[in-house]
Amino acid sequence: MPCLRNILGLVLAVHGAAFAAAPVPSDVTYSTADFERVVKIDAHLHLHGKEQSGFLQIAARDNFKALTINVDYPDFPPLAQQRQVAGALAKAHPQQVAWVATFATAGFEAPGWTQATLAQLDAARRDGAVGVKVWKNIGMALRDAKGSLVMVDDARFDRLFTGLEQRGVVVLGHQGEPHNCWLPLDRMTVNSDREYFAHHPAYHMFLHPEMPSYAAQMAARDNLLARHPRMPFVGVHMASMEWDVDKLGAFLDAHPGVSVDLAARIGQVQYQSQRDRERVRLFFIRYQDRLMYGTDLAQSAEQSEADFGADLDTVWRRDWRYFNTGDALAVPELDAPVTGLALPRQVVDKLYRLNAEKRYPTAWKPAVKG
Repeated sequence: MPCLRNILGLVLAVHGAAFAAAPVPSDVTYSTADFERVVKIDAHLHLHGKEQSGFLQIAARDNFKALTINVDYPDFPPLAQQRQVAGALAKAHPQQVAWVATFATAGFEAPGWTQATLAQLDAARRDGAVGVKVWKNIGMALRDAKGSLVMVDDARFDRLFTGLEQRGVVVLGHQGEPHNCWLPLDRMTVNSDREYFAHHPAYHMFLHPEMPSYAAQMAARDNLLARHPRMPFVGVHMASMEWDVDKLGAFLDAHPGVSVDLAARIGQVQYQSQRDRERVRLFFIRYQDRLMYGTDLAQSAEQSEADFGADLDTVWRRDWRYFNTGDALAVPELDAPVTGLALPRQVVDKLYRLNAEKRYPTAWKPAVKG
């Protein structure tokens, strides 16, 4: 009998280890009660406050880490201030905050601009930056000395992107705008786009046929990727292909080294899932290794830390419910309720954490002592 017990114990130990290592079944989902328990990353934020104690408190409670992204955007603080704040936050809280640098386009035609810009970005990387953002001002606002609009695939930027590619730097690209920007107001799919472009006609491309088309913006981005096939690339805002998950899937198939984040485009996804929930759900399952959660939230100058934290908590919890449950929920982008996707746990883990950790391998690490 003792021998039999030993044999049975060995069998149970071996099989127990195998069972423990087995993957979670594909039909197992998280619930709303799991929200605070699961470690998550918001891979697209803009943290501008020097202290951010309110954000850090809410993020710790909600179990979120952050990637804060610098942008060459006139409504944001000056680039030097953005960089200083982001670098200081990441140094003070390395396991909670990582950051992405950017560059100013002013003077891009001047001799030595590329070399100086690469030197600035090298310094930012030494200071902890885990990537570089290229913004939509290239393609939608930047003009050369002759007054011509400059696209992101312009040859004058080629040495910059070649330098980033050679360094293995992750480039986060925001090219173009939501597809709704090129549609009349009554054909736009989500409330935020309809409201924004109604009040900002200067930015509503449907009213400006003299500007590059949506297709031209996407083609310039694709030309950039074709010229620099080894450049790690994240198409932020779903690579501005948020309006059709099938077309976004085809883009990802054509560019196997590219990832995308969902920042500020989940409403457009929800619009599609209202009409064909299974198509959208299968997209997330099929491309589960290529997608990263993000919100694009930024604290405005008029907003208190408490209000910013409350906004984050509201959005984070609402999005979690959409991706993890089959509940019918009200969302601000749509007038009718949308049913959640109830994605498998392993898909959610990649969407909310693992893909970002893989794409930014030096981010969210403990500070190195010595």
